[in-house]
Amino acid sequence: MNTIALPLPAAATTRSALASTQEAPWVRWTLIGVALTFLTLFLFVPLAAVFVEALKKGWDVYLAAIVEPDAVSAIQLTLLAAAISVPLNLVFGIAAAWAIAKFDFRGKNLLLTLIDLPFSVSPVIAGLIYMLVFGLQGWFGEWLRDHDLKIVFAVPGIVLATVFVTFPFIARELIPLMQAQGQEQEEAARVLGASGWQIFWRVTLPNVKWALLYGVILCNARAMGEFGAVSVVSGHIRGMTNTMPLHIEILYNEYQFAAAFAVASLLAGLALVTLVLKYAVEQRVKFDPHAPSGRCPPRGLRQQTGEAGSAPTA
Repeated sequence: MNTIALPLPAAATTRSALASTQEAPWVRWTLIGVALTFLTLFLFVPLAAVFVEALKKGWDVYLAAIVEPDAVSAIQLTLLAAAISVPLNLVFGIAAAWAIAKFDFRGKNLLLTLIDLPFSVSPVIAGLIYMLVFGLQGWFGEWLRDHDLKIVFAVPGIVLATVFVTFPFIARELIPLMQAQGQEQEEAARVLGASGWQIFWRVTLPNVKWALLYGVILCNARAMGEFGAVSVVSGHIRGMTNTMPLHIEILYNEYQFAAAFAVASLLAGLALVTLVLKYAVEQRVKFDPHAPSGRCPPRGLRQQTGEAGSAPTA
């Protein structure tokens, strides 16, 4: 009986191709071990040490350090700076991303460069810039003094410094997404008769809502943890211009380690909450059944504009 030579099955060919492109098991496990060791030494151990040192002398000392008047003032100022800077950066980030992603105009590259400026300039330098402009010896120092207005060494300076170091986060989350989405949906909505606000609320904003929330989370975490720029413009006035990071520094320099770690544990807790929210947003984006998949405007927009899905005829 004659035998016929058959080609290798497709599955065997696929396994052979995968085997030729995969690393050996010991290489994968070595990389995983190195990564876990790095995370343990530089993330988990320091984070655990903060909470251990904060609770080292008991709950009474821990709570006393948190409810102490200067600590309460620092917490309130930190929350106030974040509550002002995050909404301002939210408005700026949406406007800048919409302009950059949806329109072509002169100075577009310059705007992109300015958005990235806080990433390339040290926060301390940013604080010194505000001192040069609004300080007593600065450009507007005499005018501010004559009108009894305070920018530096006061809450307005802290807010300005916080806004400066945090304003790229939301814009930088939105710009790549809006550019990848293109302008087809907005153009289709315009053809259907939608106004500018309808296009924004019904098309643009729903498509970027998760990236927007992601940027807000990062912006808020950065605002509450800012140290360098705020340190320069605050003046370190206890009970008035000290934020939580500055208050922690003062306590540590005065050898009040338990109190310093107690306040630091609040910022560490904020970091953990930020990570949880970040993960939740990422999972929501991954499994969101309502994420827009087509290039046609949402049904709600078509109903609101009174169209059945076709362009109006002249």
